[in-house]
Amino acid sequence: MFEHEPIPDILYRIGDLADLDELPCYLVGGYVRDLCMRRSCTDIDIMVIGEPVAFARKISERLHGRNFVLFERFRTAQLELTGDDGIGFKLEIVGARKESYNSESRKPITSIGTLEDDLSRRDFTINALALRLNREKRGEVIDLYDGLRHIREKLLKTPLDPEKTFSDDPLRMMRAARFACQLEFRVDDGTIAAMKAMHERIQIVSRERSSHEFLKIMQCRKPSIGLEILHATGLLREIIPELTAMAGIEQVDGLGHKDTLFHTFQVVDNISLHTEKPWLRVSALFHDIAKPVTKRFSQGTGWTFHGHEAVGGKVVARIFRAMKWPLEPMEYVQKMVRLHHRPIPLSKEEITDSAIRRLMYEAGPDLEDLMTLCRADVTSKNPRKVQRIMTNFNNVEQKIAEVGEKDLLARWRPPVSGHDIMQMLELTEGKLVGIIKSRMENAIIDGKIPYNREAALDYVKEIYRELQEEQEKKP
Repeated sequence: MFEHEPIPDILYRIGDLADLDELPCYLVGGYVRDLCMRRSCTDIDIMVIGEPVAFARKISERLHGRNFVLFERFRTAQLELTGDDGIGFKLEIVGARKESYNSESRKPITSIGTLEDDLSRRDFTINALALRLNREKRGEVIDLYDGLRHIREKLLKTPLDPEKTFSDDPLRMMRAARFACQLEFRVDDGTIAAMKAMHERIQIVSRERSSHEFLKIMQCRKPSIGLEILHATGLLREIIPELTAMAGIEQVDGLGHKDTLFHTFQVVDNISLHTEKPWLRVSALFHDIAKPVTKRFSQGTGWTFHGHEAVGGKVVARIFRAMKWPLEPMEYVQKMVRLHHRPIPLSKEEITDSAIRRLMYEAGPDLEDLMTLCRADVTSKNPRKVQRIMTNFNNVEQKIAEVGEKDLLARWRPPVSGHDIMQMLELTEGKLVGIIKSRMENAIIDGKIPYNREAALDYVKEIYRELQEEQEKKP
């Protein structure tokens, strides 16, 4: 018998309930895989050969389940249980089934099946394992497709021919990249070949599903593993073509630039060592997203990417809409992309208080995240260069701390709002109010006037008089 983590007693009690109804009962899927890999998991799939819905109700009644949800059409129920040790579990109770598909649809035609039918339709051999919960042969692992050997070999392979597995559900191609990334497994050569041949079929999968898988890759310890698989198989081009446009090195007169895509993958890995924030990691992925559209070559200067930070915000918005990601974090990602080069000049020159104030004002509460991104963006293989850049960043952060202590700009908010300006000058909302407010804010940031309400109001009046005089002088 293959050694695995101890199984919670409450799951064996489910097996005892199955014996009362003479139902063959198994743990299946990812939970069995994680038991064998000695990884923690609290999401559990239980499969019975027979009627699952009535059995799920019995589990809930006898074992004090909660949050019972029934999907009668799919012969599936979900509930939550708490073990004797107080650990909670989410259970999905399903009946063994077999599936068939129309080639142009992702909606399966399901029917009652055997244990073998059910395991064969799984995505990968490591997920096609079952563990018996009935008293007879309790704890035995059923392994019809060499899943245990593939766990030992750290190999991802489909139970059936990969083209059939991926044709049935093309999202499994992205799951191959995700599992390779999460588990740090190698994908079987035949499986990779099928992904390359079938990558366009990912388009029949809803964008919500593929986007969800993509974000799971971004949350891994080393996202580049999954990202490189997506790129190598053509899947990345189908999902986010703006990323694959960054790949490759173009040369003119013997001058080339670095491969921006693989630099980006390294930046994502770098930042993942220091943060689990998903949208900061996404910011790292998109920080150079507009370089392909701003790339220019000029004699004497070489390759330039002027304005890629500003253009990047528009590209980010397009990607967010296409991926159907929530729009709430989009402004944060756009800000990170827009500002990711801002601290770099400060690290190379004598740093003025006003330059630091401007950076702090524009980054706001996300300043620490921005500095984390800037550090991750250093991918040089020259250790002396890396050390010099990091020392300069340390100087910038020291200056930020000093300025923050002097004038509390770490929590900076304008002492006078646009509404205050409209009230005082009897103006309606419009461009003029924005101009006055911006000039007042810049005056405070540059140290021309002190950071207090009275000085700001006086300066607003002064700006308004100047603007009126300029208007009167115009012919």
